[in-house]
Formats: sequence, C-alpha cells, structure tokens
Amino acid sequence: MATKLIRNALILTMNAEDEIVEGDILIEGNRIARIGTDIRDRVDEVIEAGGKVVLPGFVQTHIHLCQTLFRGRADDMALIDWLRKRIWPLEAAHDNDSVYFSALLGLGELIRSGTTTILDMETVHHTESAFLAIQASGMRALSGKVMMDHGTEVPAALQEKTEESLAESVRLLERWNGAAGGRISYAFCPRFVVSCTEELLIGVRDLSAKYGVMVHTHASENETEIALVEAERGMRNVVYLDHIGLARPNLILAHSIWLDEEEKRIIRERGVKVTHCPGSNLKLSSGIASVPGLLADGVPVGIGADGAPCNNNLDMYQEMRLTALIHKVQHGPTAMDARTVLRMATMGGARVLGLEDSIGSVEVGKLADLQLLDLNDFHVYPSFDADLYSRVVYAATRGDVDTVLIDGETVMRDKRVRTIDKDYVLRESDRALKRLLTRI
Repeated sequence: MATKLIRNALILTMNAEDEIVEGDILIEGNRIARIGTDIRDRVDEVIEAGGKVVLPGFVQTHIHLCQTLFRGRADDMALIDWLRKRIWPLEAAHDNDSVYFSALLGLGELIRSGTTTILDMETVHHTESAFLAIQASGMRALSGKVMMDHGTEVPAALQEKTEESLAESVRLLERWNGAAGGRISYAFCPRFVVSCTEELLIGVRDLSAKYGVMVHTHASENETEIALVEAERGMRNVVYLDHIGLARPNLILAHSIWLDEEEKRIIRERGVKVTHCPGSNLKLSSGIASVPGLLADGVPVGIGADGAPCNNNLDMYQEMRLTALIHKVQHGPTAMDARTVLRMATMGGARVLGLEDSIGSVEVGKLADLQLLDLNDFHVYPSFDADLYSRVVYAATRGDVDTVLIDGETVMRDKRVRTIDKDYVLRESDRALKRLLTRI
C-alpha cells in the first residue's frame, strides 16, 4: 500500500465543526489515515506544505466534458437557440476521437483548478471515449450518455429509439459503474423533458432504482423550456417529473431557476438534489436560481460550471465567487457568505452525489481527494488576522492551486498535471475540432 505525508499544512477541514488545524496528513492507499502534528511514519512520498493551505478537492455537480471542444463557438445566445443552432449540430458531428480529446481537455482544466470529482453528462454517442479519458486522468466522476428520443430540430445523429437509448445506457452502466477502483460511477442522463418521451423517462426511473444509481437531468433552466414542457405535458417541469415518479432522492436537477412554490415543495419533500451553475445561467441569460431559499429549506445544492460553450471555463473559483456575489444583489449582503459557498463547493457537492461519507472534507477515513493552495501572493494578502474562507472564495484563483490528489494519487504537483500530457492534448484537440467541423 502506497503511503504519502503532507507535512506542515494549514488544513481547512470543512468538517462538521469547520475546524482549521495546522499539522500533517498521513495517507495510506487512497484514504486519510491520520491528521496530527509531527507525524514521523516512513512514507513513499512527502509533500512539503509549509505556507500552503490544504482543503478538500472541489466537487462540481454539473459538467459536459463532451462540449469542451466547443469553447467560444456558441456565445451570446439564449438556451433553446444555443442548443438547436450550435450545440446539437456540434455534438452530432462528434466521433470517438473528438469526444476523447474534448474530455481530456476539460479534465486537465478541472484538475488544474482544484476539482477532484465531477457529475458529467456526455452526448448521445461515443460515451465510451469519455470514460476512457476519465479513467486515464485520475478524476473521480459520475457520468453517463445523454438520452434523447424526442423533440424538434434535433439532428438525425442525435435522434434515438427509446429502447436503444435505454439498452445502451445499461450496457455502459454494466461496463463502467464502479470502474477504476470505484472512481467512476454511472448516472442515467436524460437530457431534459423537452427531448425525452414519457416512456424513456419511466424507463430511467425503473432502471435507476434497479441498479441503485443517480439520475442527472436539466430542469427549469429557461422560461421557453418550461413553456414547451407545459404545452406538451400539461404541467410544469418538476410537477411532471413528480407525476411520473422520477422526483426521488436519486434525482439531480441541473439549474432549477424557474421554480414555483409547488415545485420547491416537491424538491424539498422528495429529497431531490439541485446543482447551481451561476456562470452558465448568466451567460445564457437564463436567470438566477433561488439558492438561498433552497438551502434554507434543507435542499442539497452543489455548484457546477456546466459546459465550456455556455461558460467558457470550468473554474470552480470563478463559480464560487459568482455564487457568493449574485445572490447578494437579490437577497442582501449576508445572503451567501464565503463559508456557505465553500461548503457548497465541497461537502455540499458530495451530499448532492450521495458521497458525503467518502469525500468533501479532510477527515480521517475519507478518501484522499485534496488540493493544496499557495496563497503567498499579492492578490490574497494580507494574511494577518484574515478570514481564510474569505481568502479562498473571494480572492484566490485557480492559479493558486499547487498540488492535487485524487484517490490518494498525486495527479498534479507544483502546478503540473501528471496524468495528462498537456502539449499532446492541446495539439490533438485542435486537430479533432478541425476534423469535426468538416462534418457539420
């Protein structure tokens, strides 16, 4: 069993007591074995953390790795046009090669900025390539193929037959759920009600219960989307999902901006989880979710960057800052303090994914998913008598991330990602995109 020692760290634990301690972290295999001072065990690797802050790796609860290749190709559009005119045609042109490099490009960015776990939604085809990229990168991920068997203005390459969509999802689940030593888990990913038949959604309901996995979908992101659902299904998004029995504790809803009181009640009472994507919601002009209210109701809420073409980066430091700031405008300066936001990015995200017993805090027995920050720079000083949560959320940037561990493995050290060949991925991403664009 490999052993590591992180020595002389300032540890922002994010445990239930919000303890901040100085000391060492002993890692045995993939778990934190001991936290203390002056640990002298013989180990395979020592990481000197003097002057650095250790905190849990970020848990991003809504990502589209398959879209990283489309960064900058769908700017300044509203959601439905963004999908129909840009994103769906681009996704339809994907092949195995382009999905693989799109995923690696995104994974490198995520690791570089302190993210250690993601909830990812792929496109209709070539999902195996994304799983191979996730496996190679060392990332912890819940992911699944997107499911689309309905809708208008959908490219032919994204149109599925219901039974084939369900069967392919099960095939991928049986191959990848629990892979990479448990780092990879499968989630059923119906895109949203607009692109799914009721038969498909009921199939997802039953299969997710059978296999005991999460369901990840978009809901109530955009007012036009809600109008389309009401016109076709006769009720609002969350009410409809509840009507067909999908509103359960294994359901994770991305966005959830335009909720009425009945929908908020359903989410609260059914144990549904929510993921907040402020950068994407602002860029697509979708709106601002009522996150303070959801948190006050006890709803688990995580944070995600969404995809590169509706955000243009996958940086949790930017998402945290946005989460803190945009809600102050609506609800007052104390609505979202730094500690609350950092908890959403760590333990909050872990709770959304059902992984709060394994990740999200720096505690003995938990998986060693950690990031080390070097906060010795102009933009995060002074440090004397400063609130550490404030420094991390309001002042730190992804450039301050020095080292990242996932599952006990050092995937980045001294700001260099070890698991992904940066020059190779940058070069091949451009080549893959150039080939993809010839197929549109």
